[in-house]
Amino acid sequence: MAYKFVDNYRERGARKKLVEELKLKGISDERVLKAIGNVKRHYFFDETFWNQAYLDKAFPIGEGQTISNPYTVAYQSELLHINKGDKVLEIGTGCGYQTCVLIELGAKVYTIERQEKLFERTSKILPYLGYEATFFCGDGSKGIAEHAPYDKIIVTAGAPFVPEILLRQLKVGGIIVIPVGDEASQKMTTVLRVSENEFDKIVLDTFRFVPLLGDQAW
Repeated sequence: MAYKFVDNYRERGARKKLVEELKLKGISDERVLKAIGNVKRHYFFDETFWNQAYLDKAFPIGEGQTISNPYTVAYQSELLHINKGDKVLEIGTGCGYQTCVLIELGAKVYTIERQEKLFERTSKILPYLGYEATFFCGDGSKGIAEHAPYDKIIVTAGAPFVPEILLRQLKVGGIIVIPVGDEASQKMTTVLRVSENEFDKIVLDTFRFVPLLGDQAW
C-alpha cells in the first residue's frame, strides 16, 4: 500500500469542513473538535483513497478491521472527559487514529491490538508521526493489568457485556466507554467507578462496531 505523509491546503480544508460537520451532528467539546482538526486522518489511508479520508464514514484497514468514522471517534472521546495527563487504556489500537486523538487531548495512552500485523504497522507509524504511546499486542478484552489502574478506558470494538476485569482496572472516579450489544449493533455504554465496589452505568446511542474478540468477549 502506498502511504504518503503530505498535508496541503486540500487536506487542511477537508479537516476544517469535517469539524464543522461534527458540530452539526452534536459534538460540542471544543477540545475534541480541535483534536479531530489536528489529526491528519488521510495519513491512515492508502494514497489512492485520500478522497475518502475526511468523509464521516468507517473504512477498511485490513485484517478484518476498520478505521472508525470521525463522529464515532469524537463521540467516544467526548464521553471520556479527558484531562491532561490522564492515564488511558485503549482497547483496539487499529490503525491508531483514535490513539492520536487521545494524545492530542493530553492523555498518556496505553493501547493494545490483537492483530499482529496492525500492531506492527501502527507501533512504527505513530511515533514517526510524532505520537508517542505505549503499544501492546494481545487480548485487549483482559486489559493490561500490570499498568492499572487507569483514569479512563476506551474500547473500540463491540462487546457482549462490560468485562468485570476491565472495571477492576479503573481508578475510583475513572470512566470506561464501551459499545455493548450483539454483533449487529451495540449501545454506547459509560461506566463510572464510584467506589471500590460501586459502579454507575449509563446506556446511550446505538452504533455498529467490529466485534471485540478475546477471553472476556466474543
